[in-house]
Amino acid sequence: MHDPDPPFRPVRRREGYLPLEDLGLVGDGATAALVGLDGSIPWMCLPRFDAEPLFCGLLDQARGGHFTLAPENLVEARQRYEPDTGVLTTELRSPTGLVRVTDALALRSGADLTDDAPADRAELVRSAVVLAGHVRLRADLEPRGGGQARALFGGLEVRSSRRPDLRLHLRSNRPLGGLHSTHDLRQGDRLDLVLSWGRFHRHHRFDADAMLQETADAWRRWMKHMDYGGPEESLVRRAAITLKMCDDWASGSLVAAPTSSLPAPIGGIRNWDYRYAWIRDAAFAVFALRRIGFRGEADAFLGWVLDAFEYSRRPRIMYGLDGSPVPDEVEDGELEGYLRSGPVRWGNGAADQRQHDVYGEILDCADQWLLSGGEIQPALWTSLAELAEAAGQAWRQPDQGIWEVRSEGRAFTYSAGMCQVALDRAASIGERLHLPGRIAEWRASADRLRRLILEQSWDDDAQTLSTHLDGGGVDASLLALPLRQVVPVDHPRMVATTTAVAERLSAGNGLLHRYLQRESPDGLAGDEGAFVLCSFWLVDNLIGQGRIDEAGELYASLCARASPLGLLSEQIDPSTGEFMGNFPQAFSHIGIIASGVNLARAKAGAQP
Repeated sequence: MHDPDPPFRPVRRREGYLPLEDLGLVGDGATAALVGLDGSIPWMCLPRFDAEPLFCGLLDQARGGHFTLAPENLVEARQRYEPDTGVLTTELRSPTGLVRVTDALALRSGADLTDDAPADRAELVRSAVVLAGHVRLRADLEPRGGGQARALFGGLEVRSSRRPDLRLHLRSNRPLGGLHSTHDLRQGDRLDLVLSWGRFHRHHRFDADAMLQETADAWRRWMKHMDYGGPEESLVRRAAITLKMCDDWASGSLVAAPTSSLPAPIGGIRNWDYRYAWIRDAAFAVFALRRIGFRGEADAFLGWVLDAFEYSRRPRIMYGLDGSPVPDEVEDGELEGYLRSGPVRWGNGAADQRQHDVYGEILDCADQWLLSGGEIQPALWTSLAELAEAAGQAWRQPDQGIWEVRSEGRAFTYSAGMCQVALDRAASIGERLHLPGRIAEWRASADRLRRLILEQSWDDDAQTLSTHLDGGGVDASLLALPLRQVVPVDHPRMVATTTAVAERLSAGNGLLHRYLQRESPDGLAGDEGAFVLCSFWLVDNLIGQGRIDEAGELYASLCARASPLGLLSEQIDPSTGEFMGNFPQAFSHIGIIASGVNLARAKAGAQP
């Protein structure tokens, strides 16, 4: 449960690995790092989210590398964020003393985070101060594959064996004899470390305190734009910051998660690289952020989607952060995987899948772009019109669906629904702007497809819409149909489907599976956990159907599952409550925001 002032607790490890719940996130809009309750940084990719990690002890505690700053004989610790910032503090207690470590990926002095522009300094700040007693503080910097250091410019030049392309420089307010050092410190003493990449700082003033303060100030200036007064306000505020830390500020894109290959479940093979930008994730993020005051980020995401589409000349489901193709999926045999759950993968093989929902995502983004004051040039409209034409045919064809199954394709109901969205939004754009195209035909086709979905996918025996247009099973993506305005949330068949999903896909205590393997095989061995976003979709459906109290109770229970730092993973193990999958997951934090807004509006008597 999110706790702005958490108690101390023992540091837990399982086979050498921290639970995901005991990791915090820091970010600067170019990359991100995970900071452990034990003072370690077991994950950081440089210089960007999607680069090879410098530290990936998260995926192999013995060989992956880390950057640890912690007292010897650690007994207990706690973590918390500086309010309304991406600055993280970790307090660590040893038998002899207490030390506080403050971590941040530094932002430029005076940075305006509402700008669609980089604000990073390419510097990681780690500042330790002894609060009580005395400690022997270890500082260990171990890149994956090892590294060497030599004195340079008042600090250390660090050479990573695997990353000769990186120019790393470690500065400190105390002498450093190498990449591994121990410092005897007493109350009031401090050790400041700044790791830089891409440039050296021979003539730059070293002031870790100022860097941390400037970073915190930039975050707080950004948070002044937030407009939210609904339930779980502190968690919603934290979710907004987490999404911002998953945002690539230079391009406006959004990583699905800043990590790769965290398994769902432990011991399974469902380990994927999420450090890329999915069109659907960006679209859902737009809906959420715009409604809490962050129009700039919403517009940046919309612009990125349209730019990526125009640049690629084809509708891809995911892109590199700069709009380039996602690298081919490869397995890394050198790393054992988190909790020995291999394989570790880089790149993503789903990038070239056929997923028809992308038609609707792109055209919906174009529609929102216009509504926010943007323009659509003739060349882009020509491509969008071609996309609408393609959607009018694609819904009949099999695809891999929103869940990116690795089995033979089927005609998924949700995919057909998003093709309906493509036709509907294209018709709306054409009608408003009097553009050329088969506007009337798209409108008629959208209306017919909506009726067909309600009729053809309906299973009268099971009293639910089905996963596929030709029937068979139920999956949680059906809950998103009203959210995308494909079918009315209070339509009797949607009400029945909501009940069916809640009952048949229940993982207990408000958690939902995406689908059941026995009904909808996905081509992969083993089961998975409960998918967090699906439960937030259930909240939204309950709200739309007037079941406000029930929705509020479910929302509160889901929010209570966040870590003490207010972070959520992709999935949750229903039997233990432990986090599973890549972490933190943008989708889950989008759910916190969107459902909170919907619940607040419903309680105020407004439409969600």
